[in-house]
Amino acid sequence: MIRPFDRAKLQILGFLAFLIAAGECAADTCESLATLQLKNTRITKAEVVAAGAFVPPKPFFAPIDPAAYRGLPAFCRIAGNIAAVPDSNVAFEVWLPIEQWNGKLTAVGNGGYSGEIWFPFMAQPLASGYVAASTDTGHEGAPEDASFALKHPEKVVDFAFRAVHELTLKAKAITVAFYGSPARHAYWIGCSTGGRQGLAAAQRFPEDFDGVVAGAPANYMTRLSARAVVAAQLVHKDKNAGLIPPKKLSMLHHAVLAACDAIDGVNDSVIENPTRCSFDVASLRCAGQDGPNCLTSAQLASAEALYGPLVNPRTQVNLMSGVALGSELGWNGEIGAMVAEPPKLATGIFEFIVFRKKGWDYRTFDVVRDMPFAEDTAGPMLDDIDPNLAPFFDRGGKLLQYHGWADPGIPPQNSIDYFESVHAAVDDEDLDRNYRLFMVPGMDHCGGGSGPDRFNVLTAIDTWVETGRPPETIVASRMNQDGTVARTRPLCPYPKVAVYRGEGSTDDAASFYCAAPAQ
Repeated sequence: MIRPFDRAKLQILGFLAFLIAAGECAADTCESLATLQLKNTRITKAEVVAAGAFVPPKPFFAPIDPAAYRGLPAFCRIAGNIAAVPDSNVAFEVWLPIEQWNGKLTAVGNGGYSGEIWFPFMAQPLASGYVAASTDTGHEGAPEDASFALKHPEKVVDFAFRAVHELTLKAKAITVAFYGSPARHAYWIGCSTGGRQGLAAAQRFPEDFDGVVAGAPANYMTRLSARAVVAAQLVHKDKNAGLIPPKKLSMLHHAVLAACDAIDGVNDSVIENPTRCSFDVASLRCAGQDGPNCLTSAQLASAEALYGPLVNPRTQVNLMSGVALGSELGWNGEIGAMVAEPPKLATGIFEFIVFRKKGWDYRTFDVVRDMPFAEDTAGPMLDDIDPNLAPFFDRGGKLLQYHGWADPGIPPQNSIDYFESVHAAVDDEDLDRNYRLFMVPGMDHCGGGSGPDRFNVLTAIDTWVETGRPPETIVASRMNQDGTVARTRPLCPYPKVAVYRGEGSTDDAASFYCAAPAQ
């Protein structure tokens, strides 16, 4: 019998033999990697970037503090393009520490429809000693723009999963070429689309990563998008009568907190476990005319639809859960439903991938008629819902998933549903040893919100892979505007929740412990 350690050594030796046969041995300098020959790949840049000198080639789509790059160490910057098939052009970058490489590699995920390399997210892994890698997923464009997909089916495949897989292969080969030895471990870190990319890698390419962090994964894209489209139909019906203005969203949120906040024994404007609250939104119905402290019938219908599941009216099957109580302040954000126009993130998949008709009208969408077609056309590429993670677990792969309970765009129950599906598909021992889901009270989509939203998932997954011991808690922090810590709390592996000990500061994680939720 070959022991796991021996098998790992054989895999490394085999990989090295492949590289040597291909003429890819350790490079003398960073610049010499410009001539590195990789399959279907063209290296366009190989340069040393001095410590703190990196300047991104173009502004990131979201505001980024320039200080994020000033603390970076010197690194070898490799940029290139991969064309695995005709009409495929995947841009990528790999950053390799010049000194103090920790022997590991981290690839980082994207958001929305991507359309650019996520340089800001490469900074933390590089600064921590990892090789860092990212891709634009095969096209250029804004995160909410899916128009790249129209008449370009191969670019859809790139966006769905191929770009990440190709990035991983190339990043590993470049690492060997530069250092003369392979990365000891490879990790994936991503949220939203990046979370879906992580689950896609674990399901489709179980040998790519030793550890995957999948935050708030958009892994059921067809149903998530359908849910948002149906909500938009209701919100914008009858001249936007169902649109709830920001001040009323605040009123609704405070009403929810009044009913739910103290259930966990702590009044802190954060709902630890929204599933325990039975708040009735109908209690806010306006008794007469519209007013600031009530919801009209149309607004009430919108709120009930957001909290409730997307249901097939013919079969009465629940297709996608609703958002949780406590998420109301995010409903008028970029991925929320209470906005002037339906989110393009939701309509784009139908306009450019499912129906392939530019200018498609979201008001024509019919769940009974169109959902099966959407799942047949886009589902095989974009619905990463396969619960059989046994191949990933069998080689020692670890999956750390997290989701904010106050996420207004991707219902947090979606993560729980996937976790439970894996639980039913694999052995309990494999699940306990290799998969952890952390629900984050009060956190919005991938961050923000009223709860502690800062936590180091890279350290958590690395420690797990290195030691084999799954994380029993992860300490999360909420920061003040001046950068000081306002509050810390333990995040607990689902289904456990944080319970107050009854003494000590409620702003200190040490005052809580993880336990099964009260019945």
